[in-house]
Amino acid sequence: MALGGYNEVGRNMTAIDVDGEIVIFDIGLYIPAVIEYEEVQETLTNDQMRRIKAIPDDRVLRKRRDDVKAILIGHAHLDHLGGIPYVANTYSGAPIIGTPFTIKVLEKILKDKNRKVRNERIVLDAGEKIKVSENLEVEFINATHSTVNCVFMVVHTKHGQVVYSLDFKLDNNPVIGRKPNYEKLKSLGNVRALILDSLYAREDVKTPSEKVAREMLKDVLLGTDNHGRAIVVTTFSSHIARLKTIIEMGQKLGRKIVFLGRSLNRYVGAAEEAGIVKFSDKVEIVGYANKIRKKLTQINKQGTHKYLIVCTGNQAEPGSVLTKMANGKFHFDFNYEDHIIFSCRVIPVEDNINQREKLENKLKSLGCRIFTDIHVSGHSGREDDRDLINLLNPKKIIPAHGGRSITKPGEELAEAMGYKLGKDVFILKDGDVIDL
Repeated sequence: MALGGYNEVGRNMTAIDVDGEIVIFDIGLYIPAVIEYEEVQETLTNDQMRRIKAIPDDRVLRKRRDDVKAILIGHAHLDHLGGIPYVANTYSGAPIIGTPFTIKVLEKILKDKNRKVRNERIVLDAGEKIKVSENLEVEFINATHSTVNCVFMVVHTKHGQVVYSLDFKLDNNPVIGRKPNYEKLKSLGNVRALILDSLYAREDVKTPSEKVAREMLKDVLLGTDNHGRAIVVTTFSSHIARLKTIIEMGQKLGRKIVFLGRSLNRYVGAAEEAGIVKFSDKVEIVGYANKIRKKLTQINKQGTHKYLIVCTGNQAEPGSVLTKMANGKFHFDFNYEDHIIFSCRVIPVEDNINQREKLENKLKSLGCRIFTDIHVSGHSGREDDRDLINLLNPKKIIPAHGGRSITKPGEELAEAMGYKLGKDVFILKDGDVIDL
């Protein structure tokens, strides 16, 4: 059952029905639909969220709610778990299963939004298994992506396995954590279906390691003259490995390091509680608007050139810290040739692209130097997808993570590897149900 993430980049949700027992993979959010709410306290009701198509349309599944045995969450990005506060109570009898960091992030989101879900939460580490019914067993296999504690999710059935790979890259030199568990993937042996991350399947690349992004940041931060200039870096708040690199470079520059933004506070707090990193002894973290204003006033007085500021706003979200700094809602003394570093890629959605262009133009009008795409993706390229298919040798492939323009290259790769459209490889739309 394709419930979300097959027409758009986001609000991912897929369900499988095995002999009358159902397992859900992810319940995500369509971020562009709620982007103006990300850094403010405003909330939307469940009905409003459905109306603006911010959460998956799970109507086809609701009448089967008592058959749902588990909700599996592969990693802590909002497009994979951000819909849980609005959808999970429909399936309150099913536990939510995720890695330690993923569950910590979920708990912080629920607290921030003052929402409760009745589902039991179960922490499962990469390399562990759990039975969710007499006939179904779930296994998490270590994966790499642009956040930590990511896994390939496997449902073991008497008919074979179903593997869900949203999202992954094959990073053999991660900055935090271990490389993917190739041996375990190869040992699965009878993969009936692979739900394949096809976001960048059109690109004939193997996605570079996070260590490449580390060198790119090092080149900009340590190899470009920034004496007497402010340095402002924005990246994905969940990208804990990237934040680790930024902190280390800031320490080498001898600058005071400040993190500004609610989502940074949320993700870093979750990573610390999960025992993955310890940033708070090196960095001042300021989460809420009134405190951010006070901190920026202090920075302006002490000298912006003494700081390395890391803030939200990599997609130019209207409520983000960087956007408010640029438009004057948060006062910041921009000076000629201050450095603004976008350590990210623009998510390929029209609203994001337009917003980023406007923000960059505004910052340039203030005299800033802009450094963009200091980044490597967390998503598989075409050659990563090929390697995963070769490792798993699945009988069926379902490309996912976007509309037809995104899933078609995944289909074309599968066909080039000998799979037949409609027989072995399936292109789905939100709401489609197929029988394998």
